[in-house]
Parts: sequence; C-alpha cells; structure tokens
Amino acid sequence: MTSESGGPRCERGAGDAAEHPAPTDSDPLRRFAGIWCRAVHPLAATTMTPEAFEDYLLPLAHRLSAALRSSPFDTEAAYGVGAALVDAHCTEPEALPAILGVIDAHLVSCSTPAAPSRRPSAEPGHEPPADEEARARCVRLQHALAAGFVRELRKRERDEQAAISRAALAARTEAEKALHTSEAKFQAVFEGAVIGVGIAGLDGEVLVVNDAMARMFGGMDFFRPGRNVTEFVHPDDVPGAHELYRELVSGERDHFRIEKPHYRDDGSELWTNLTVTLLRDSSGAPQYQLALAEDITEHRRLRERLRYEATHDELTGLPNRPLFLERLDQVLAAGDDADRFGVCYLDLDGFKAVNDSLGHIVGDRMLKAVAERLQGCVNAPAELIARVGGDEFLALVTGPAAQADGAALARRMLAALAEPVRVEGRELRVRASIGVVDGRAGEIGRAEVLRSADITMYRAKAAGGNRYEIADADSNARVIARHSLTNGLPSALEKGEFFIEYQPLVRLTDGTVRGAEALVRWLHPVHGVLGPDQFIPLAEDTGLIVPLGRWVLEQAARQAREWRDADDEGGEPLRVNVNLSPCQLSHPTLVSDTVAVLENAGLCPSALCLEVTENDLIGADESALRPLRQLADLGVDIALDDFGTGYSNLSYLRRLPVSTLKLDRSFTRGMQRAPADPVDVKIVEGIVSLAHTLDLAVTVEGVETAVQAEHLRGLGCDTGQGWYYARPGPPERLHTLALADAS
Repeated sequence: MTSESGGPRCERGAGDAAEHPAPTDSDPLRRFAGIWCRAVHPLAATTMTPEAFEDYLLPLAHRLSAALRSSPFDTEAAYGVGAALVDAHCTEPEALPAILGVIDAHLVSCSTPAAPSRRPSAEPGHEPPADEEARARCVRLQHALAAGFVRELRKRERDEQAAISRAALAARTEAEKALHTSEAKFQAVFEGAVIGVGIAGLDGEVLVVNDAMARMFGGMDFFRPGRNVTEFVHPDDVPGAHELYRELVSGERDHFRIEKPHYRDDGSELWTNLTVTLLRDSSGAPQYQLALAEDITEHRRLRERLRYEATHDELTGLPNRPLFLERLDQVLAAGDDADRFGVCYLDLDGFKAVNDSLGHIVGDRMLKAVAERLQGCVNAPAELIARVGGDEFLALVTGPAAQADGAALARRMLAALAEPVRVEGRELRVRASIGVVDGRAGEIGRAEVLRSADITMYRAKAAGGNRYEIADADSNARVIARHSLTNGLPSALEKGEFFIEYQPLVRLTDGTVRGAEALVRWLHPVHGVLGPDQFIPLAEDTGLIVPLGRWVLEQAARQAREWRDADDEGGEPLRVNVNLSPCQLSHPTLVSDTVAVLENAGLCPSALCLEVTENDLIGADESALRPLRQLADLGVDIALDDFGTGYSNLSYLRRLPVSTLKLDRSFTRGMQRAPADPVDVKIVEGIVSLAHTLDLAVTVEGVETAVQAEHLRGLGCDTGQGWYYARPGPPERLHTLALADAS
C-alpha cells in the first residue's frame, strides 16, 4: 500500500480488463466509459477507433470506481490510470481537462451501487462512502490521476529529449565525418536524420536543408533560394544570440546552443532547440555552419502550462505565494532610480469561525467569491493580488505614487467586500483587516517588508478590524535605526569594535578541517553584536567597506599564519576565506593591498581564498575581471559565492578566474532529511558535474544535518560549512567541531 502522494505505480492499460467482469450495456461504468470516450477521443492522438478506445477506457473506469469505493481509501490506482492515458496518446493540451471533467461530472454517479433491493449486500470493508465523502474522494482521485498523467508525460518527455539529443549528437558527428571523407556518406546521414539539419555558408546564405528541417518550417518553400539565416531574427531571441552567431562565423567559437523561436511563412510560431556548429576545412579554416534543430514547441507549451499551475492558487486561480514573492523580489532588486512600491496584507476577520461552523466547503466557496471581488479591484498593470495562505491575500502596487495607490487599493478592497457573500442560500458578511507598507526599491528587504505588513495588519485587527492601517511609525523607526548605525560606522573601526569569527570549512570525504571563512561582527555599544547583514550594506553605501575589508583581510591572514605556525605535524596548511564586496572589487588598490597583506603576514597566496558573489560578476567585462585574474595568477584562490542565485549563463564560468563554486544553501535544503528532494539532488548533481568538468571545487553552505552531509558527500561535493559542523566562533575553537546533528 502506498500513500496517495506518490509511490510505485501499478501496471496499467487495457490489460487489466481481466480483473473485472465483462460489462453489459446497462452497466453504469460502460456508460461512463462511453461518455469518457466521446469527450477524450477527438482530443487524443491515439490510432485506436472510438470503439477500441472505449474498450481501453472501460477497465480504467473500473479501477477508478473500485478506488472510489475502496476501504481504506487509496489513490494508488489513479496514478496508474493517469499513466495509462498517456500510454494511449491522450497527450494533447486539451485532453487532461476533458479527462478530469468527465471524472468530476460522472464518476460518482456511475460508481453508486444499486439499491439494496436490486443488489446483494456490500462485502465487509467495502461499504460505499457517503455522497459527500465520495465527492471528496473523487477530487483526490482526480489529483492523483493528474499527478500520474504529468509524471508519465514528464518521463516520456525526458526519454524523448534524451533520444533526440543522442540522435542530434550522432547526426552532427556523422555529418562532420562525412564532410571530411565522403559526400555520399554525408548525404545518407543528412537525409536520414530525424531532426532538422541545414548547412549555410559563412555569409549566412542557406545552402541545403533536409526534409525534417523543411517539414518543421512548413515546407521547402520556406528555404527558397537566397534565404539568409539573418532573416530568422525573432523579438524573443535570447540576449546575446547575435553575438554568439558573430563569434561562430568569425571562428572565435566552434559551436553554440540556444532555444530559439522562429516565424513560419504562415505567421505561426516554431520553437527549436538549435545547435549551430562551425565546420572547418582540412586546414582548420572556417568553411560552413551546420545547424541542428529540434522542434520543442509542444514541450515549451507544456512547460508554460506547468509553470502556470505552479504559480497560481488552485482554489481561486489567483497568483500564489511563490509568484508574489518572485514579483516582489524583482521590484525590491531594482536600482536606486526605481519607482516606489506598496504592499497590502489582507486577512479576513473571523474566517476560522466560518470553517468551524459551516464547514470547509462553504469556506472555500466564500474564499472564491472574495478572490473574485479582490481581483476586480485591480485596475492597473502594475497591481497584483495573490492568495498566499488560507484566508490571507497580498497585493502589490508599483509606481511613483505607490504610497497613495496602496492606500487607495486598500479602500477599494474593503469597499468590494462590504456587500455580503451569498453561499448556499446564506448571506455571509466579510470583514477584513489590511496592513499597508510602502517604500522605495533597494532600500528594504523582502523579509522586512512582509514583517512590517504583517505587524501593521495585526494593528488594524487590534483596532477593531474591517479597516486598514499604514506602516508609518514602524518605517520611520527603521530609518532612524539605519541612520544611527551608518553614523556609528566610521568611529567603530577606529575604536576596535569589530571582531572576527571563523566558521570551519570541512572536507566532506574525511571530515577534516580544510580551512575557515572569516566572518566580521560588530560589537555595538548599544545594540550588542551585529551580523554583517546589518552593517555591511551601510559600509558599502558610505565607502567604509574598503578600509573595513582591508582590516578583515589583515586579521584573517595573520590568523592563518598563526594556525600554520601552531601546526606541529606539518600537515596541509589551513586556508582562510575572506569575502569581497563590489566596492572592493572595483577599488584600484585591491591587488596591491592583497599582496602587501600576504607579505606582511608571511602567508603563502595559496592559503588565501577570496569569495565573490555570483551577482557581482554577472555581466562583468574583462576590465572588471582583471584584478581577480591577477590575484589568481599569484596563487590566490577565487570562490564564486552564492552560486545558483544569479541566473547567470553557465558557459560564463569558463571565462571567470575562479577555482571554487560555493553552492547557495537554497539548493540543498531539500536534503536535510530523508528522503531527499529529488529535484534538489538532480540540480546539485548537475552543478557538481559541471564544476568538476571545469576543474572547479564545490563548497556547500548551510549544512545543518548528518543526512544532508551524507547526501552531499555522495554527490561529490568537496567541502561544506554550516551549523552541523560548527557555528562561527573564535579561532581557537576551529578544530572543535560540535556536530549539531550526529544522527
């Protein structure tokens, strides 16, 4: 027995018919299968006749009916039904809604047993569920069927992609070999390839394409004589696509691969996974360009559909919490010249009483009605309303007048909820409390925005509810605190109020300490010990980060020398990691200051690692990278910190002077407990493979449990740091690793 959330899938398909008696024409499930067939067959890509397709669906209907009436209730069979429908080629975009619609409308009624006078008594343990329970079970079976359907579809897509990729690689290899050996062999591969293949001159003129390429673009007329690849530019081309092409035809690169849209002659859109390779003559001079195109139009549509489902609330259809936070992060990450923003946090007053007294079904219908009214309050593209919890909604407004617009939106929402909501003949009054926060992008973090909005919303509740409040005093208090810390920074360095703690970097293969990261702290005379996130941004804004950063580097280098001198066994010297800010990276004395610090401390350059965040290097030109290259040439290790959070092109790693990737902790949280999140495992596995291919070491931040450490060790990560090994502390505690989770 497996849980309804997943597990092994049972054998599927029409072969299960032997488990069920041959139906009669009066059999309700035969009628259900007929309805199902008529709804789905026109949308499916199956080669079966409607009669054969109905026969195929009948055992699936029996399995769903049996699952609906099973005791204890189990959704395992529904996963197999969803997979069986994929096997029957019911994979068109409109097929799944039709499948679920028929189940929703007819499964319960067609699975209802006959009246007692017309059927034998139910077997023990198989009593039919009550109607309301049956409807709830039906919904869960639909969810399980959809999950099985999508899982099988994804598996099939991965298998097809792997096959296509192998075919593409084989086609390209064989094509290159044929060009250099025999025109006859090349022609055989060219015409027989299952993917689109085309050859163009260095000037871009299309010379020849195979039949697969022609079919992809709607016919050979598309590639009429004189057609040039420069005509295939699309507004949605990835940034830098033109530069990649220029580098290829000039011989600066041998190939590139991108996802690219195209317009066919009839105006329809085609998406391809396009690989373009430079073909050289026997002397190595560029001669032709070879294009391999895979049609990924349907796969892209599926990804977009899955993306929509992942970012929208199932009950109300509104954007969900992840999508709202994504939009909020985009707004907060904008530059200093960005517009203001406003956030409204709405919570229904007394909604728990509705669920407790009238039931969750009534509560859900009330939430849907509330969501429709709130969505009706949005009257500008810069406004967004999302459902982020049970009865919690968040609204975002942006623009120069966001402060006034946020308050105006709060008033509109309260007005929209003033009229009672009618649910099942009842009039339910809706009251809501709203907290409104406004600010300017770049001045406040996401956590602080949401915390302030939450506090302000509860202040509205405390004032009687059914009203909104503006986070006025709280915002002022934060500005004052920020100003106070900024003013105290210059004197703090002079007074020696800063100190450094060290967090060990542990080699995952044997658990030995490889080094430590230096983390600066501020012992503030009023606020106590402050972490770097509380004052480093202020130091960057004031320019104090340069002298502060040099002080941290001096202290860390001196400490590394002391560790080396104290090592009586003459083992591998410990390395110290020091963070560099964007201001330090652009400072003209970075290289000379670092060399001077190493010489004064008598420290070998290889004992120092400078950490630079991925975001700081995205888009950096060669002049910005030159100081890091000079330091790397001296033997200083360079680590790319927070890797994976900057959305950078992975191929960009090849031109960065880094020796270590520090993987952001967000990718490994799913490994803290068993079983590990398979998506996180795949992501980390891919990054480690890429890093080791580029001869880069991988360090993982935020290791908090033994299970997580074991997973990371098995995936080939080199070093780790986190509370599982030790919290940051004084240098003398470096080798005292108190494991936080020895299990």
